[in-house]
Amino acid sequence: MTKSKTPFANARVEKSIRAAGATRVSADAVYVLNELLGDVASDINGMAVDIARHTGRVTVKGDDIKLASQKYLK
Repeated sequence: MTKSKTPFANARVEKSIRAAGATRVSADAVYVLNELLGDVASDINGMAVDIARHTGRVTVKGDDIKLASQKYLK
């Protein structure tokens, strides 16, 4: 697996995994979760931009992010 720059700080991702109860976390687990979180965030951001544009705005608001994230919060 080629490791490239990840979207979030690896230390923060590791801390999140540990907060879920893990006592040991591999570097690969941190990398994979970081990539998945980046993909999800990118998808939500794109949908939020589309929502804002659909309503005639150029500014993405918190409600746009909430609406766009509903796909992942079911």
